[in-house]
Amino acid sequence: MKRLTAVLCLLALAGLAGADDKPNPTGTWKYTADVGGQSIDVTIKLKLDGDKLTGTVSAGDNESKIEDAKYKDGEASFKVAFDFNGTKVSIKYKGTVKGDTFKGKRDIERDGETTTLEFEAKRSKE
Repeated sequence: MKRLTAVLCLLALAGLAGADDKPNPTGTWKYTADVGGQSIDVTIKLKLDGDKLTGTVSAGDNESKIEDAKYKDGEASFKVAFDFNGTKVSIKYKGTVKGDTFKGKRDIERDGETTTLEFEAKRSKE
């Protein structure tokens, strides 16, 4: 009986540990982007509340709320719009959250042209 109880306890603990391994986009993510030969620090702040994903993206001195955000099974997608000194830029993010890495592609639309670039953001420990 003691052995059965010990086995059941271990299985319960293993189940709890597995639940903690589920990807979670909530947090502050950072990466550096190359824009016209200049490095710009980008900060993505995300919060998952139930199935609703909200947040902001900051690039340089600009910050924008995310729109059309979706998150399911480790996959996140959203878009942001910026106005850089009169130049309108729209960025669509799509990526995968694994541990402390959010990695994927971003489609950058500017002046009617779209450029697709990869990104790899790391979760900030702050």
